[in-house]
Amino acid sequence: MEGVGGSNSASAATLDQWRQFSMRFQFYLDKTTPHAVYRWIATAVLLVLYAVRVYYVQGFYIITYGLGIYILNLLIGFLSPLVDPELEPSDGPLLPTKGSDEFKPFIRRLPEFKFWYAITKAFIISFLMTFFSMFDVPVFWPILLCYWFVLFTLTMKRQIMHMIKYKYVPFNIGKQKYGGKKSSAGSSSGSRAD
Repeated sequence: MEGVGGSNSASAATLDQWRQFSMRFQFYLDKTTPHAVYRWIATAVLLVLYAVRVYYVQGFYIITYGLGIYILNLLIGFLSPLVDPELEPSDGPLLPTKGSDEFKPFIRRLPEFKFWYAITKAFIISFLMTFFSMFDVPVFWPILLCYWFVLFTLTMKRQIMHMIKYKYVPFNIGKQKYGGKKSSAGSSSGSRAD
């Protein structure tokens, strides 16, 4: 009986350590949220490390292809609106379809932070996979590269056509300026009662 109680306390201690690690990791992850530029620079460094590793070992092209497909899938989620007007009419915020429609902010299906986090995890996992020879499947990489470019081109063409059809741009480029009526400074100050 003592052996069973001892293993339960050991597993509880391990579980408690895992919770502490998880909470600490989440704390530091939350601290990186406002620092988008530095997060993306770190991910770019991971990309370079991964590319150097694949170039150095001259293999793991199937992992790189899978990574490319996964990133393409994430990119589509990042560029897509939360509610697609083609698929489901909703009571929530919709994209304006006419010039007279009220402005509604673009809400992404995949937010920037989750997009960054998923890409960073994918690069780390792919990098670690390059250290195990069982993942080095021999393939003719130019075919995979051409196929990936065809998929990228067709997918981006479809996404851009969707953006044009529903008149949205998934990026904020400075402050929005509106061309409404301009009131003169004299008439607005003269009409105020002090």
